Amino acid sequence: MQVKELHQTQIDFFKSRTTIDIKYRVESLQRLKNTIEKRENDVYAALENDLGKSEFEAFLTEYNVIIAELKKFIYRTKKWSQPIKVSSSILNFPSKARKYPEPYGNVLIISPWNYPFQLALAPLIGAVAAGNTVVLKPSEFSTATSSLLQEIIEEAFDQEHVSVQLGDANVAQELTALSWDYIFFTGSPGVGKKIYQAAGKHLTPVTLELGGKNPCVVHESAAIKVTAKRIVWAKFLNAGQTCIAPDYLLVHHSIKDQLVTEIKKQLKEFFGQEIKKSPDYPRIIREAHFDQLLEMISGESILTGGTHDKASLYLAPTLIDEPSRDSKVMQDEIFGPILPVISYKTQQELETWIESYEKPLGAYCFTNDSKFEDWFVQRFSFGGGVINDSIVQFINDRLPFGGVGNSGIGSYHGKHSFETFSHYKSVVHRGTWIDLPVKYAPYANKLKWVKKLMSKL
Repeated sequence: MQVKELHQTQIDFFKSRTTIDIKYRVESLQRLKNTIEKRENDVYAALENDLGKSEFEAFLTEYNVIIAELKKFIYRTKKWSQPIKVSSSILNFPSKARKYPEPYGNVLIISPWNYPFQLALAPLIGAVAAGNTVVLKPSEFSTATSSLLQEIIEEAFDQEHVSVQLGDANVAQELTALSWDYIFFTGSPGVGKKIYQAAGKHLTPVTLELGGKNPCVVHESAAIKVTAKRIVWAKFLNAGQTCIAPDYLLVHHSIKDQLVTEIKKQLKEFFGQEIKKSPDYPRIIREAHFDQLLEMISGESILTGGTHDKASLYLAPTLIDEPSRDSKVMQDEIFGPILPVISYKTQQELETWIESYEKPLGAYCFTNDSKFEDWFVQRFSFGGGVINDSIVQFINDRLPFGGVGNSGIGSYHGKHSFETFSHYKSVVHRGTWIDLPVKYAPYANKLKWVKKLMSKL
């Protein structure tokens, strides 16, 4: 089905009000869960094909995230769909007030290649639970996973309810040129701006999950070994192709050498002496991105790593020593297994470095100094963060996940996904058993009583 035809089909289906039925939504999510569970091994195979992910990593960061989300939504959607009582205003006496969650309508979701299964289905689950129709445009770079997503969606949903559109940037442009009721995009800030511009032509609300240069500060009070272990896990998960991964380290000069030594040790603990042979270390998504990463490390002082094999798209975990602010590796989000290590002496230096970039999606601080911890949290603006670890803010779906400023607009995860894809319609229910005359004309001699009443509110 062509893009415009599919779009109109979903518009007509939404107007039929089939998706308003809570039972229909929950049954749709249950079918999706059943279908995914039948294809579990296919999910692992697709992710290994696209990114070289181990089955453990694919389960932990993709498959299990989606199954857990589906379980929660199947159980909670009915409750979340109920009207929400709010306190009435005395000025409306007698009355009751409610917020009614209703679906926006026809939703477009554009998902990325780095976590191609999870980041496609997580927002889709929220959109379906909220009662919307969905067109999903997955990345053209994660071809195996995108094809599998299409097969899963076709089995679990009617096409007029949820559908997958495969294709390149031209298909994405064709889709965003249409009028949607909501657009959800995950990707780079550069593409996000184009999505926002396209949405603006139709006044379409958006959620933009973007990225940025995520700082990771290591204070002199940090526990070196556990800090190194947690940084290595978070940074080199998915070969660094994670939007919330630490992008660069700002390490107190007094512990820099200790930390670098421990990071090298932990890399061997994680991946062995020959990292290329490790079944647990993924690969770069495609050749063009691989070439960009090599340009970033060209001419830099390498503390460890730097070895690579273009044929297998392998790039070793690489530490860069003290790059300058204007070096290629410090210009934009790295999105790969390259970690610049920069020493600092004062908090002013931290401010200079961090605030030289746009507000990041994530920010991390390793410290055992509570005053420094408080200073860090209060001083900098970022989408979300962690003290004494990194990227694990993503795990707790009670926390909204999203960026701020250049790193994104809006948030989702768990109940927040339901809220993102719902418009909360405000309704006041007035009683008729009494009708106070103060608001009606003529107004002579009423103002002083109104002022007196307002002063007590």
